[in-house]
Amino acid sequence: MRVPKSKKPLLPTPAEKRLLQALWALKEATVEEIVNHFPTPEQPNYKTTHTFLRIMESKGFVKHRVCGKAFVFTPTLSEHEVARTSVNTLLKQSFGGSASGLLVNLLESDTLRSSELREMESLIRRYRKVKEGEPSQ
Repeated sequence: MRVPKSKKPLLPTPAEKRLLQALWALKEATVEEIVNHFPTPEQPNYKTTHTFLRIMESKGFVKHRVCGKAFVFTPTLSEHEVARTSVNTLLKQSFGGSASGLLVNLLESDTLRSSELREMESLIRRYRKVKEGEPSQ
């Protein structure tokens, strides 16, 4: 498997992420199983899906093994890794690396519900305790 020698971490395109989401749900799957994972009106084309998976393999997002005549694909990135890389990229590109800049923008965007704000406050308190070496409750 060829993994690009780039200093900047690669992010999957929206189409690649859609296939990764199917693989995360299935754990491992053939092209046919991936295609059939989607509801009928949203099923991607078999050959297009196979081509995307081979491209994704060259980027290091998936790997495959041969089982009979079929290729069985497995994701090499977790959903958490993709989310973390996405956030880090967003921080660098849009907020100059400032987490507080991202948070202020989020707070000012009027998209947060009160319950989400309370949850964020609780998470911040918990992470602060962990960072300061206090046991969390």
